[in-house]
Amino acid sequence: MQSCSEKKTGVHTYMAQWPISTVAWSVRHDRKSRLAVGSFLEDYSNKIELVNFNPETSDFWADNRLIFDHPYTPTNIAFFPSEETLNPDIVATSGDSLRLWEIHDDHTELKSLLNSNKTSEFSSAITSFDWAGFDPRRVATCSVDTTCVIWDIDREILDTQLVAHDREVYDISWGGFNVFASVSGDGSVRVFDLRDKERSTIIYESPVQDCPLLRLEWNKADPRFMATVGMDSNKVVVLDIRFPTNPVVVLSKHEGSVNGISWAPLYGRRLCSVADDSRALIWEVVGPGYRSGNGGASGDVEPELCYQSMAEINVVRWSPLELDWIAIAFVNKLQLLKV
Repeated sequence: MQSCSEKKTGVHTYMAQWPISTVAWSVRHDRKSRLAVGSFLEDYSNKIELVNFNPETSDFWADNRLIFDHPYTPTNIAFFPSEETLNPDIVATSGDSLRLWEIHDDHTELKSLLNSNKTSEFSSAITSFDWAGFDPRRVATCSVDTTCVIWDIDREILDTQLVAHDREVYDISWGGFNVFASVSGDGSVRVFDLRDKERSTIIYESPVQDCPLLRLEWNKADPRFMATVGMDSNKVVVLDIRFPTNPVVVLSKHEGSVNGISWAPLYGRRLCSVADDSRALIWEVVGPGYRSGNGGASGDVEPELCYQSMAEINVVRWSPLELDWIAIAFVNKLQLLKV
């Protein structure tokens, strides 16, 4: 790809002790180069470790006292969504339940265990969650049981439970106060407003019959836009919620199934996608002269930058505070890319 210049400089690698399932950046301004890394092990017992990076020396370091056990492979992980250091240092994980862990100087302890199924010893797997930066009391989870749940983590109670789709719900993302969207095995993107819990709006359906949508990320910096990815698809579909059903653009330069997407924070014009083709592609999705409403653009958009890794990339997370750093993960390697 002629316009895709490979980015080789500014790549820093941390070798985890286990294969990696998911990654999250810290949001605290005194820990902005800290990441949480979840393991991908077939055993019941998995691990979460906290990894620190020094951009000045390019060194990683981890405190083994802060590694903790996690039941099953974590499906997602996120830090408390506030820069303020007065807030508790908490990381959330999902799997069979939503768990909140408090981080201390020399250990990590389970603070809360939230499970919507109180009538059975077995719970439906939580496939993902999103922690509301505009209201840190609220965490939205989605599940294989077709529901989405809004939790009040201060009171440790289930606030709202919605039957969101006809099939498993695979991802969820806040778009603003009271508004979130989800994607499902039924192939639809649905938007919900908690002020009217009886209805939802389908803003996109996969053109491929019986093709689940697996990933969704609302652009927090520019909530007009969201991006979604279908199962076994090399395409990233970018939507403008003001013009439903027709994608703004379809990014289709990956040569393998896309596994993850992450919007750039603050400005919200760029998107990074990673895939089975071992590449991370960075796209200028919404340029300065952008005008929407033109109807689904073609898939001829070329990425701005391309990074070629050694294996299929499973995870991507753009740093919320260090805006020129992106974290990717493949096998047992965590890589930080300076872009």
